[in-house]
Amino acid sequence: MALKATIYKAKVGFSDLDHNVYADHSVTIARHPSETDERLLVRLLAFALNAPANPDDDPLEFAKDIWEPDEPSLWQKSRTGRILHWIDLGQPDEKRLLRVSARVDRMSVYSFGASTPVWWRDLEPRITRLQNLTVWQIPSAQSQALASLAERTMQLQVTVQDGVIFVEDGTRSFQVVPKRLWGPNPG
Repeated sequence: MALKATIYKAKVGFSDLDHNVYADHSVTIARHPSETDERLLVRLLAFALNAPANPDDDPLEFAKDIWEPDEPSLWQKSRTGRILHWIDLGQPDEKRLLRVSARVDRMSVYSFGASTPVWWRDLEPRITRLQNLTVWQIPSAQSQALASLAERTMQLQVTVQDGVIFVEDGTRSFQVVPKRLWGPNPG
């Protein structure tokens, strides 16, 4: 018997006060049975941080990463099918990063596990030529706190101010302070 996805729906209000970007997103997320609440919320956060605010831009979409290993967690494709932005979660290996970065305009990785520093220390010297890659570390305690917001139907507000991300659901609020490990300085 095949495992079925659980469907989550989220309304996300996004306010980036650092860059004057404001948007509202309604998304449907298919959650693989093996996906944790923590990973689901990091994926939703990555969506909020990277989705274009202009509805005329090519949309950012949830991909089938757990079901299809050749797909990312999220991607933005042009109308011609070219991959504009590839977003992975976790700790992809060097081969994946090299292979993917050669065929996309931009690539981002959001790593959130406690083992991120070990993974990064081993990987960093081997990817120095990847100029279209940005790697972010979400502190493990912060990503675990976000997991408590996971519900089948969510209404979240994500606010960015002075590089700090505030995520709230109306009753609870958490701070996320991502650390840029690699890549161009944003904004």
